[in-house]
Amino acid sequence: MSTEVSRTRAWLMAARPQTLPAGASPVVVGTGLAVHDGVFAAPPAVAALIGALLLQIGTNFANDYYDAVRGADTDEREGFTRVTQSGLIPPREVKRAMYLTFLAAVVLGTYLVYVGGVPILVVGLSSVAAGIAYTGGPYPYGYRGLGDLFVFVFFGLVAVVGTYYVQAAALLAEPFPLWIPDGTVTLAAVVASLPAAGLATCILVVNNIRDRETDAETGKRTLAVALGYRFSRAEFLLLLGMAYAVPPIFALTGYGPLALLPLLTLPLAVTLSRTVLSETSGEALNPALETTGKLLAVHSVLFALGLAAPTLA
Repeated sequence: MSTEVSRTRAWLMAARPQTLPAGASPVVVGTGLAVHDGVFAAPPAVAALIGALLLQIGTNFANDYYDAVRGADTDEREGFTRVTQSGLIPPREVKRAMYLTFLAAVVLGTYLVYVGGVPILVVGLSSVAAGIAYTGGPYPYGYRGLGDLFVFVFFGLVAVVGTYYVQAAALLAEPFPLWIPDGTVTLAAVVASLPAAGLATCILVVNNIRDRETDAETGKRTLAVALGYRFSRAEFLLLLGMAYAVPPIFALTGYGPLALLPLLTLPLAVTLSRTVLSETSGEALNPALETTGKLLAVHSVLFALGLAAPTLA
């Protein structure tokens, strides 16, 4: 198989660009809210976006490498091709790429630490550690049913609130604050993070439903393995419903009717739900996985536009 795929194509497969909406979308939402609140700052916003994408790619490399060396990826797996397990790229090269990508995120993060201080230093290092420990280290928490929580926290709460924070801190605080300056973390930012958190976690839920049988065989105990299809589908619907419950809250609390723009994606969400509630095969769920990523991206862009629009008008 390795002779049939170019090196460039193999590295793109390892980076898994179809997952990048999970990294970019919360940054978009945090920036939209920052525009609404008058604390938008372009350099921290751009740095947060690039840093989020690097963390996503580094985590993808880590999952590709560690799942292969632990034997969690097998020929029976129905998901997208993993380059380490399939022999497309030697394991040592994937591992090196993982560390270099995380290193690039850390280097870029020095600017964000200058702006956001100790809180961003803690968040940044925790994000890198969490990305590696998801499938790596002696006790990979992705193998112990904690992957959903990781995605919800880091690709939702932390990413949206952190994006808002660094922009607000750039305008409201001196460089390198030792603690969270007043006005840089708001309740609105926390609530605005919930749709991105929910939809990003939905991506993992669909992945885990598809891989439930092979994960169980290889000892990867995801929530889908531990609690079954029924629980995973209920979790999917709960997270999806949360994504559509939040925009009306903003529309009714002073952000205006344009905060309802994400509801335009409801037909896509309904179609996606029908697939997730009835299918388990890779043939059906691989497209659903990509659709969930697209839903996250479109929902987030519309939400950000809805939040920012009253200020821009």
